[in-house]
Amino acid sequence: MKVVIFGATGMVGQGVLRESLLASDVEEVLAVVRTPTDVRHPKLHERRVDDFAQIDDLKAYDACFYCLGVSSVGMDEAAYTEISYTYPMAAARAVDHDACFVYVSGAGTSPSSRQMWARVKARTEQEIIDLLPNGYAVRPGIIQPTHGVRSKTRLYNAIYTATAPLLPVLDRLAPGYVTTTDRLSRAMLQVARVGFPRRILENRDLR
Repeated sequence: MKVVIFGATGMVGQGVLRESLLASDVEEVLAVVRTPTDVRHPKLHERRVDDFAQIDDLKAYDACFYCLGVSSVGMDEAAYTEISYTYPMAAARAVDHDACFVYVSGAGTSPSSRQMWARVKARTEQEIIDLLPNGYAVRPGIIQPTHGVRSKTRLYNAIYTATAPLLPVLDRLAPGYVTTTDRLSRAMLQVARVGFPRRILENRDLR
């Protein structure tokens, strides 16, 4: 299986990259990035791009994991839509029609939400599902970084560090709300291998 990863330098993307490189059935990984991953591996190739709205042909790949995202805090709807709708839709149009495309969304996504980010992501989810027969959206809740994975956002890293002792407890008490970067990544790889009965996977499905 040949896979493409968008957002391989972010927290979720780092996890997906790690698990993809470890997977024996993944023969090639292409990371589409603005900045290098600084990872060296014989399976890994990188493609540097300046504009994620202009993506070249990706039809040689069996699966695409779209992990590129940004916090909506301080962003207006137009800027957030460009990153969370325009960019992933460009990637979805670049892959083969029958490829598996997994879009990382978020818990609480809904077209009727009062939250701008949730409405934008809901639109992206639906259009990917409508466009591709093997298009999926995953909605993780609280994600515990594992195996040295770190967020690119300094504030988030501080929060993860402060709450790290509590997350395993919350994981046991409320497993429907918590996952880890490695479990999430393995679940996404499994979707690429065999599909899933539903096109939208909630946090409870990502364990």
